[in-house]
Amino acid sequence: MRLFPMFAWKRGIRNFKLGHNHIINQPWTQGLLLLICVIVAMLLANLPMTKHIYHEFLETSLALSAITPDGHEIIFPHGMSVEKFINDILMVIFFFTIGLEIKREVVYGELSSFKKAMLPIIAALGGVIVPALIYLFINKGTMATSGWGIPTATDIAFAVGILSILSDRVPISLKVFLTALAIADDLMAILVVAFFYGGSINLSLLAIALGIIIVLAIFNYLGEKRTWFYLIPGFVVWALFYYSGIHATMSGVVLAFVIPMGARYSKYYYYRTRKLYRERIAEYDHIHEDGGFPNGLQRECLRRLSDTSKNCVGLSYRLEHSLSPWVNYLIMPIFALANAGVTITDISYFNITQYDPQIGSVGLGIFLGLVLGKPLGIGLASFIAIKTKIGAMPAKANFKMLFAVACLGGIGFTMSIFVDTLSFSEHPEVMDKLRNMGKIAVLLASLSAGIIGSILITIFSKIKKEAYV
Repeated sequence: MRLFPMFAWKRGIRNFKLGHNHIINQPWTQGLLLLICVIVAMLLANLPMTKHIYHEFLETSLALSAITPDGHEIIFPHGMSVEKFINDILMVIFFFTIGLEIKREVVYGELSSFKKAMLPIIAALGGVIVPALIYLFINKGTMATSGWGIPTATDIAFAVGILSILSDRVPISLKVFLTALAIADDLMAILVVAFFYGGSINLSLLAIALGIIIVLAIFNYLGEKRTWFYLIPGFVVWALFYYSGIHATMSGVVLAFVIPMGARYSKYYYYRTRKLYRERIAEYDHIHEDGGFPNGLQRECLRRLSDTSKNCVGLSYRLEHSLSPWVNYLIMPIFALANAGVTITDISYFNITQYDPQIGSVGLGIFLGLVLGKPLGIGLASFIAIKTKIGAMPAKANFKMLFAVACLGGIGFTMSIFVDTLSFSEHPEVMDKLRNMGKIAVLLASLSAGIIGSILITIFSKIKKEAYV
């Protein structure tokens, strides 16, 4: 008897599913969804009917409270609102997924060897330092100084999405370069947040968290691959980070690096499938297919075989595969809806050139940092790395096209807005104003960088084609 006969799917249903998956899997889909969420957030924050509801909803408390026998009130998590839930809990999952991706690239991918890693890492370093210096030069000695980390990040979803739309105008090697650069850039942005945008650090809580992380690393070293061994302690680590003063999202990155990548396919797969065959599959020899395949017992068997196969894949890969759709199509849109909604009380928010001797110019610092600093930093660092032979020019590329792709590094969005939400807390009297001006500048700069990069790529690709004619 055949256990896995061919299924005769109806053509219409098959085409619908293929079309649906094709759209979802396009690199530009996430960027388009985020752009829609930004527009919706701006409308919600500024329409007279919705702006008060929008902000009141984000400020709604989500903390749980309980009264102890001695009359004391316990609140957990302390100060948790809808907005903080999104930025301190949902974004932990986002950073956890980034951590898994970085680990995969470091172990097996584009950052796995010295030659592969050096060019995008050096380029990313230049793309962090130059924008920060431009921002600090413009805002030196003002209240806006602490926002220097805002223009240092690249949004991989929008940047790679634009490259996907430009299709064959960009060599595949440069697409790989930009992806690796964005991953290295994310790692540097994570370090910036960890070291410069936390509060006062409670060393005792941090020491306990590090102790748990060391235990998890030992579990990994000893070959423990069961999910709950890592995720339950992971929640404790998040809570300790939340109260220790280091931003809670950093717990996601740290935990990602102790999640095992090794497969369980050898003895595990043999034992599970052998046991399943003895207990269930052998019984199917006496079952007729008159009632249609699969029947109840066969469905159970197929489900268990499927689960066994999935569990053979390394835990790190399984978590990344499972979480990525939720991050890309739920968590990031929610983040955009919650953080891109700037209430425009003053049209001067859009005047990024305005400068105040006390406040500084957040808008100009961010805009020039992303639009000018990112391509200059990435391009100059890449030029030095290639000329000194520390790195190699990507295949079928030249410096003009590399610079054009570097312009797309100025698309900050996700990480830039996230850093903006952490900045300026030392000046509460102007904090909201500075953050709102920063968000507007990030959106304008990201739009400008995307347009400039696309135009330059189109021009340089035409020049290259004409040169071969």
